[in-house]
Amino acid sequence: MPSTKVQERPLASPPSAETLLAKAIASRTPVSRARHARAGLAALELEDDTKALLLRQLYLAHFEAKRFDKALSVANEAVTLGVLVDVCHQDAARAAFALGDVDAAVLHLRAAARLAPTSRRGFHHWTIGGYLYVSGRYAEAISALERALRWATTERPLYRAHLTLARLASGEPIDDARAHLEDLSAAPCGQGYGRFVLGMLCLALGERAAAKKYLDSFVRRSTEQRPILATSLAAELSLARQHLARIAG
Repeated sequence: MPSTKVQERPLASPPSAETLLAKAIASRTPVSRARHARAGLAALELEDDTKALLLRQLYLAHFEAKRFDKALSVANEAVTLGVLVDVCHQDAARAAFALGDVDAAVLHLRAAARLAPTSRRGFHHWTIGGYLYVSGRYAEAISALERALRWATTERPLYRAHLTLARLASGEPIDDARAHLEDLSAAPCGQGYGRFVLGMLCLALGERAAAKKYLDSFVRRSTEQRPILATSLAAELSLARQHLARIAG
């Protein structure tokens, strides 16, 4: 009886690092994001650009899961690649701040500001100012926010109002605080994080009803969107909730 040869199917090629990166970006959970990112990072002959983007996905998975020490380690590794360096420093700063190390966060953000394109320098200085403000280090926050304002473009009303808020918190009288509040409330950057600044500024000016409206909006928007946003804004959310409780009491 003639022998029959069983035809073997060719083995499927493993997914490329780029495919795994796309899957990591599209992932809906930190577990899935981390799994695809690690698989991509295990690929041979990985280009630095792709490696940096995969590391960022792994960073985001750790950060969203509140594994801040692991997130910081991954961000520090990404910094060494020299790709998207200011973004990697920003990520490291966010993890360091979540761990309670304000000084380390500020150092990373200063590096980010030095290395960033001109269009992003104001953002990094503003982030320094925001971290220092919620940490109660108002004099340092003022200095950082003044730098942010020098680089500002469309975000100018937000940075100026935030600077006004830090000055008021430090005990400095500001004659045009109301004008800065009104400018921010009318600007697109008065949405999102701007709601926190508006609420805190209203409190500083003794306008409790308006403060409640803005802080309620900030808390709702920050907690109803992506979970990672609420994690990133934990300090501001805590402060907003404390003041809302006082207003309600």
